[in-house]
Amino acid sequence: MSARTPRPDKQEMVARARFRHQLRLFERFTEEACVEAGITMPQYMLLLQVAGRPERDWALIGELAECLVLRHHTAVELTSRCEVAGLVARERDEADQRKVRVRLTPAGRRIVERIARAHSQELQQLLDHMGQALARERPSLKVPAVRKGGSAA
Repeated sequence: MSARTPRPDKQEMVARARFRHQLRLFERFTEEACVEAGITMPQYMLLLQVAGRPERDWALIGELAECLVLRHHTAVELTSRCEVAGLVARERDEADQRKVRVRLTPAGRRIVERIARAHSQELQQLLDHMGQALARERPSLKVPAVRKGGSAA
C-alpha cells in the first residue's frame, strides 16, 4: 500500500462490500436471463456492445475487444460463436477491407432487447441502491450526475 493512500476505514470497507454485492446480484440476474434466452453471458455482452454503439448499428471487432476487455483474437472467436448461433453477421468495411463490421441479426436483436427489457427493473434497483449507499456511507465522494443517455454530466 502506498504511503500516500490512507488505509480504508470500516465505513469504506462496508461501502465497498455493499457495492460489490449489488454488482454481483446484477451480474447473477444477467447470467440467469442469458440462460433463459439460450445464450451465454459473453454472447450477451457482445450483443449489447453491438446494439449500444453510439450513432450506428454495427461495431468493429477491435471495438468489441476493447469494450469487453478481451484480446483481439478472443473477440474474433466470440464473434464467430455468435455468428454460428445466428446472432450476428460480419461484413468487411467498404472503406478499409482490413476492418470487419459486426451487425446484429434479427434473432440477435430480439434476444438482446428481451434481456435488456428484463434488466430494466434490476438496473433501476441497482442504481437506487448505489445512490443511497453513496449518500449514506460516502457523502464526501463526488459522483458525476448521469444524464438520460447514460453519459456523465
